Amino acid sequence: MTIISWIILGLLAGAIAKFLLPGRDPGGLIGTTLIGVAGAFIGGWISARWMDHPITKDFYDGATWAAAVGGSLVLLIAYRLLFGNSRD
Repeated sequence: MTIISWIILGLLAGAIAKFLLPGRDPGGLIGTTLIGVAGAFIGGWISARWMDHPITKDFYDGATWAAAVGGSLVLLIAYRLLFGNSRD
């Protein structure tokens, strides 16, 4: 996959992560989408590096999507734990 497809995948993964973890985010929509893009990259890297499942070149691979959404969820949870009370 190209860098553009990883960014698109990350935007969609961020939206899915936001759907799975509703509520107020400290960064709003832009922060959540950036977390989604970063989560897609980190999830793909973790999947290829430590889970011995290389990321395929197919955009519609289920493992690629699971890694991207999983990485986005982890980053979103960490972001909420670190900066969750900044909007109160």
